[in-house]
Amino acid sequence: MNVGLVIAAVAGLVLAAPWGIEYDLDYVKLGVKLAILLIIGALMGIGQARGRRTGSVPSPLFWSIGVLTLANAAIAVIWR
Repeated sequence: MNVGLVIAAVAGLVLAAPWGIEYDLDYVKLGVKLAILLIIGALMGIGQARGRRTGSVPSPLFWSIGVLTLANAAIAVIWR
């Protein structure tokens, strides 16, 4: 799961790099996406700690990570 988080962060930075674009970057959008990525990382860390302690990840925590991941992708596509 941590590898996926790193891949998402690197891909987001590469796709946001201003290579040959003729418009200004939307720094608010990039900040929101980064904040969501940090929240996902924190929830993943909490889930791993609880998984080690109890043997399973709580369902609301699992679903919140999925919803935030989909929200991050939706922001990338919908927000202009």
